[in-house]
Amino acid sequence: MSTKNIVHIVGTGTIGEPLIGMFAELKGPFGIDEVTFHKRTPLKYERAKVESIVRHGAKLCVEADARAEFEKLGHKPSFEAREALDRATVVIDCTPAGNENKEKHYQHVKGPRGFIAQGSEHGFGKMYARGINDEALERDKDRFIQVVSCNTHNISVITKTIAAGADGKIRLRQGRFVCMRRASDLSQDNDFLPAPQVGKHDDDECGTHHARDAHELFETLGIKLNMFSSVIKVPTQFMHTLHFSLDLEDSITKDQVVSRLKENPRVAVTELRSANRIFSFGRDHGFFGRILSQTVIPTSTITVRGGREVVGFCFTPQDGNALLSSIAATLWYLYPDGFTDRISAIRPYLFREV
Repeated sequence: MSTKNIVHIVGTGTIGEPLIGMFAELKGPFGIDEVTFHKRTPLKYERAKVESIVRHGAKLCVEADARAEFEKLGHKPSFEAREALDRATVVIDCTPAGNENKEKHYQHVKGPRGFIAQGSEHGFGKMYARGINDEALERDKDRFIQVVSCNTHNISVITKTIAAGADGKIRLRQGRFVCMRRASDLSQDNDFLPAPQVGKHDDDECGTHHARDAHELFETLGIKLNMFSSVIKVPTQFMHTLHFSLDLEDSITKDQVVSRLKENPRVAVTELRSANRIFSFGRDHGFFGRILSQTVIPTSTITVRGGREVVGFCFTPQDGNALLSSIAATLWYLYPDGFTDRISAIRPYLFREV
């Protein structure tokens, strides 16, 4: 293993591309010596994207048998894929093949201190979301971490912020959530959706994986919550929208709910009620177009029914919350003595107000 702090990102998709850019741009404040990334397939229409990433300061890594094809496109790979894994201090897999890569490669590589996968890779390692279960991470034990999905982040932060009392205990009788998912990312050409499409309930107890994952995330803290989610996909490329209903054990007022939300530095409040305007704010003012807050909540949608049930809407800020947790998990591996001062470099993009 190199004596340098090297972060290696696998994949250049919706999460991988901005994550590479963020690490490359903030190498200094983060205390990172080198950023490398693995691109699997040489594609002519992605040549400009790859070259832009390289100009930001990240180094391209490719499979040995694909090197010649990358060079034909004008790319200059710095390392082969296996060499990049051996050199890395932390590896972040941003592909839908994280579990497969773990079985084939990661478990057999001795160099890296840790491996991080994204929300789709259930079972990859300990579930993690920044600000939700940081204290559950265990050094010398959690070499594999799964950063939960963006909607699971949203469910979790809404639940913890609103349902936790002054003592920090979460007093939730039941949480119900409806995830209204965007059909595809702006960078994707496929998955056009002509009409709303409802999802099925795969989990008898939790409905969809969003509540199941949130339930398991809180279980890392020894907390068992009654949570259930449903999903509907809608024809938009902007932002996921979440409808929530939290049935609390204790009475609460709307003013108290809003106060708790405003006190959480990872929650953004807004007077806006349309996804396109919030998305536009992130594009214009975010980091690589991302709002890194865990959720964006229009406070005007909040109501308290019967003194205990908190109902409202909130928006999932693209994949910004997953990017934040990926950065935090990486710095946790790199700096065992603490990284609060280093992660503060991205604090301006955790908006308190949108």
